[in-house]
Amino acid sequence: MADAASRLSDIVESLTGTSPPVRIRAWDGSEAGPPEGPALIVRHPRALRRFLWHPGELGLARAWVAGEIDVEGELYEALDAMAGLLWDQGETTPPKRLRDPAVRAAAKQLVRLAGPWPPPPPPAEEVRRRRGPLHTLTRDRAAISHHYDVGNDFYALVLGPSMVYSCAYWQKGGSLEQAQDAKLDLICRKLNLREGDRLLDVGCGWGSLVLHAAREYGVEAVGITLSTEQAGYARKRIAGAGLTDRVEIRVQDYRAVDDGPFDAVSSIGMAEHVGSAEYARYADQLYGLVRPGGRLLNHQISRRPRQAEETYQLDEFIDAYVFPDGELSPLGDTLSALERAGFEARDVEVLREHYALTLRAWVANLEANWKAAVAASSPGRARVWRLYMAASALAFEHNRIGVNQILAVRTPNSGTSGTDLRPREWGGPVSGG
Repeated sequence: MADAASRLSDIVESLTGTSPPVRIRAWDGSEAGPPEGPALIVRHPRALRRFLWHPGELGLARAWVAGEIDVEGELYEALDAMAGLLWDQGETTPPKRLRDPAVRAAAKQLVRLAGPWPPPPPPAEEVRRRRGPLHTLTRDRAAISHHYDVGNDFYALVLGPSMVYSCAYWQKGGSLEQAQDAKLDLICRKLNLREGDRLLDVGCGWGSLVLHAAREYGVEAVGITLSTEQAGYARKRIAGAGLTDRVEIRVQDYRAVDDGPFDAVSSIGMAEHVGSAEYARYADQLYGLVRPGGRLLNHQISRRPRQAEETYQLDEFIDAYVFPDGELSPLGDTLSALERAGFEARDVEVLREHYALTLRAWVANLEANWKAAVAASSPGRARVWRLYMAASALAFEHNRIGVNQILAVRTPNSGTSGTDLRPREWGGPVSGG
């Protein structure tokens, strides 16, 4: 009987019509495939049972999180090589039909190789399947807690001292910390913050933006988050900076904020949690919280539009392990929703390449601090974040997803937007910090 790696290689070719793009090393020590480059390690037949029970991305993700499959060598190279099998099949490419004799024979081989049933239970890091309507207050709070309440120590190892969990704004030769500081300042300048202004930061994370805005621009800021761990961390930072008289951190849903108006509102990496069905409400709520003439800076990951939008489904791995209930919208849909709410879009800046660089920096931080990251969370959680961030970096680099900053104004009836004729020449900080 052929060794496990050769059998797996033959099965992959029968099911996909192409040879495995990377070397396969199986649990019996056998290898098959290209001798150079990275290798896909299949440590146990359990990985195959997971795939048979849930063919596609979810089954593979469970095996990865459980440590039953791994990559030896350059992770980015391996993911790039396997992208055509995992993610790039396209909407119009039909799967091979089970009545195809070659496919049926390969499936039977896979069943024999996988070993006895049943498959093992999902890893503990997976979100339990959820029922009921999306984006209720309770369900959103649980989704945010799953993603962010995994330990501030873990995030500190990944994000670095800035504790900013959105894409940085890179300058040539700069460090991650310098790039994150540049992004925070860019947001403040786009919002035209002035001493004494009132700023609302929706989804404030660990408080980095409100801290920067209060310290450097002299604003009074309110930051809201649904994560209790983020809020506790942010409050300690604010107290340590002596800014408790100017910055308030709340555990609060954006739909519950009722103490506007604000001179400016920022929403940085939060709208991905809102959901397409709730986006009109989100835009209306923010419009109502900004004073006439005030500004909104919406920083949001976007996806490419599809021919048939009704067929769009969430990424199984991301939904099960990273961002439960998260949804990405095309840039045009986001702009339309903001305009329908009454905002005037004044500037759009694409930061796609910036996010790819940021994610690679985060992956490097995680890999450099792997043992500490595992100790601060769990082996499965660390594996989730490594795969998610590396795959996302490639998705940004290949233009499968993007990220954009939309500057919008609640332009008053007079038509005076308060925006310079050359908006990209953003001004610098004003005294007050």
